[in-house]
Amino acid sequence: MTVKLSLATLDQAKATAAIPAYDPKTLSHGIVHFGVGNFHRAHQAIYLDDLFNTGKGHDWAITGAGVMPSDAAMREKLKAQDFLTTVVEQDNNKTGARVTAPMIDIIAPGETAALIEKLADPATRIVSMTITEGGYFIDAAGHFNPAHPAMVEDAKNPTAPKTVFGLILAGLKVRKERGIAPFTIMSCDNIPGNGEVTESTVIGLAKLSDADFAHWIHENVAFPNSMVDRITPATGQREIDILRQDFNIDDNWPVFCEEFKQWVMEDKFPLGRPALEEVGVQFVPDVAPYELMKLRILNGGHATIAYPSELLDIHFVHEAMEHPLIRAFLAKLEKEEIIPIVPPVPDTSLDAYFDLIEHRFLNPKIGDTIPRLAQDGSNRQPKFILPSTRDRLDQGLDIVGLSLVSALWCRYFAGTSDSGRKIAFNDTSAEKLQAAAIKAKEDPDAFLVFDEIFGEVSGNELFRKRFAHALKTLWTEGTAKTLELYLADELVK
Repeated sequence: MTVKLSLATLDQAKATAAIPAYDPKTLSHGIVHFGVGNFHRAHQAIYLDDLFNTGKGHDWAITGAGVMPSDAAMREKLKAQDFLTTVVEQDNNKTGARVTAPMIDIIAPGETAALIEKLADPATRIVSMTITEGGYFIDAAGHFNPAHPAMVEDAKNPTAPKTVFGLILAGLKVRKERGIAPFTIMSCDNIPGNGEVTESTVIGLAKLSDADFAHWIHENVAFPNSMVDRITPATGQREIDILRQDFNIDDNWPVFCEEFKQWVMEDKFPLGRPALEEVGVQFVPDVAPYELMKLRILNGGHATIAYPSELLDIHFVHEAMEHPLIRAFLAKLEKEEIIPIVPPVPDTSLDAYFDLIEHRFLNPKIGDTIPRLAQDGSNRQPKFILPSTRDRLDQGLDIVGLSLVSALWCRYFAGTSDSGRKIAFNDTSAEKLQAAAIKAKEDPDAFLVFDEIFGEVSGNELFRKRFAHALKTLWTEGTAKTLELYLADELVK
């Protein structure tokens, strides 16, 4: 019989899944988290669940914070099961489920006063976020964009904010007025120097309405950098059905993820933090080497396989890795162009790290999809691919493969696969990118006009030449033949 997940049914769920070793009712609030989607529930929440299972840190429970309209649906689904989540961890050769309970509430979108009061609560010592790469209001160089309409609006109405950063500022303002020490602000997104970027946006927004307050934040608020990693696909009916069929648990929004997880972080928490080092989090003086390795090799790898796979009508990531041309393309690009310019990482072999990534990408149980990897390229390309291109160009090195990745992205935005299948985009800049990609069939430079994406790279003669030739080849020869030419070192003009 299927168990409908709730606190009342936890004992029944333990027949097929691990359940908390602690009583969720005894937890108390310590963290406000923006963005309670799948990655958060498979990552930060898992580490906290691990810690709580040791009997420690029970005053660090999570209160979720909703901002986007979609967060309302998430809240209703999770509230109906007492904010429990079933996490299914899948390695290539094994699968296991666990019910986690570190979240005790979610404040719904629109409940602004309640959320600001929770941010001002002295028990709130950390405010964390997973709001995706596009949620930080920054340009291609990683600088705060004060002209963004959402930032302009929040600056005009600081007491009625609508964005994550406006809400954080409102909470900090109340704490300052009440003489309560500020919380630590912790980004858990895939952005180079995510703590520094978060600080730039928070202080940049504050400056638009109150320069003195911005200075106070600079002097008093901590923004630790961190590197996070776990492949976590979106949840669909497939995952809900698998959980019911294989584990007899009915969960409104379960999370499926790989077994591997990693979290590397700076130890900058003036009001204290959970003892996460006891459950596998690495606290290091400098996150940058780990972060750069992950962004370039793993996230860059995802971007590398996404667009040829879309053009060849491949849906799942593991199927892309089973395609000999795509797997060989990834390996050649990584080993010849990406890995050689990644700086050394303490106690880490970059070649072994790539081998691990290949293993992870090949995992057939995850069900990670190519459309997920291909989405939001206007925010991901400037962070995962183009920095490697820029660094190689700065060193006088060639960029045949990296230019091909950019050309594949352009060809993808023309809107159809090689077979003529219509491609569905998920990108805030999709309309202008598609218009440019169609023009680029005849004039490749038409796609390189977006400074917020390509930055200084678009002005480099070698990049423009390599990009133009790769794009022309994709249109005349098709994706498979273009990959063959690249693998044979014949994609050079």
